[in-house]
Amino acid sequence: MSAFFLSLHVIAAIVAIGPVTVAASMFPAAVRRARATGPSATAPVAVVRLLHRICRVYAGVGIAVPVFGFATASSMGVLTDPWLIVSVVLTGIAAVLLIVVLLPRQEELVAEFDRTGAPVPGGPDGGTTTSPGSP
Repeated sequence: MSAFFLSLHVIAAIVAIGPVTVAASMFPAAVRRARATGPSATAPVAVVRLLHRICRVYAGVGIAVPVFGFATASSMGVLTDPWLIVSVVLTGIAAVLLIVVLLPRQEELVAEFDRTGAPVPGGPDGGTTTSPGSP
């Protein structure tokens, strides 16, 4: 059973943590590009929104990683081993930073584009419209 839980843990880590890491690291550059092109450019703002959505969705999916990790550790009988405790602490710190710092800041930056009237792809006619609250 340990091998099964370990496989699920590793697969969940690859599927969930990888996209969050990549999207979060690409986000600042995407914001700079969107700001440089101005609020009338659709593509750079859409990239910012997409990267934020990836971070938000995969952060939720990432809950599976510690769940399967604890199942693996429990089946192996290593719940009190120092390496596992360090791993849990580091994972907790990363989760807190993601939830308390990174995602709220991304929300603020996306809201900044919404306030400036950045185009929102997929308006009623399939084209672009301005964001709610834009002039």
